[in-house]
Amino acid sequence: MVSRRRFISIILGSAAGLLLGNPGRTIPARYPHFFFTQIRYRGGDWDPNPQFVEPIVEELELRTSIEALRERRTITLSDPELFYCPFLYMSGKYEFEPFDQTERERLRRFLSFGGFLLAEDTMGGRGSGFDQAFRREMRELLPHNELRRLLPDHSVYQSFYMISSVGGRQRINPLLEGITIDSWTPVIYCQNDLSGAWARDRFGRWVHECVPGGEPQRSAAFKTGINIIVYSLTSDYKKDVVHHPFIKRRQNQ
Repeated sequence: MVSRRRFISIILGSAAGLLLGNPGRTIPARYPHFFFTQIRYRGGDWDPNPQFVEPIVEELELRTSIEALRERRTITLSDPELFYCPFLYMSGKYEFEPFDQTERERLRRFLSFGGFLLAEDTMGGRGSGFDQAFRREMRELLPHNELRRLLPDHSVYQSFYMISSVGGRQRINPLLEGITIDSWTPVIYCQNDLSGAWARDRFGRWVHECVPGGEPQRSAAFKTGINIIVYSLTSDYKKDVVHHPFIKRRQNQ
């Protein structure tokens, strides 16, 4: 079976060639490991939790067989490297400037050909500056596919752990939101500040407390993050009942 990463490298290679003005170009799988690629955008605060990557990658490698890079990449949506980066991450606190039409078209193609975007409002709460701006961009980008709550039977809650609550630095929304196209959800949106719960300083101390649930809430944030990453790589195969005993064992570890 072709993995999602391999599928993306094949299909998005062709799409990127078209966008870069070279229809015959095939982009190789330049980066074989999982890695975060964070979007730099204009206005607002695109990097509210710069110390989030290493802790979640450590947990990902400890708990799964996924190999991952411990350093993130940062790009703009106009960067040719966009189509080498199947997992995009976007976060912020404040309203940001609208994407231009070229940026929107590139991101639309990226998502249409199998790419994945995890976005989070680190301020939390519907109606914050980032929340309004992100919803605006998703309406412009995919006008026929709305952001909706992902109900508890969605594959993302079962992709590795069987999770019943979405963790984070804060507890704003008990469920994730997402945009689903056919049976695949290429955009997942969280308002609980996952990266704030993951972030650790250079002395190994947590940067933020998790409120109101403390360390169990932080643990749930790591499990949520791992599930999202696994979902982005494997889609919905874990819905098969044969995997449920395995997941339940992992949940108790």
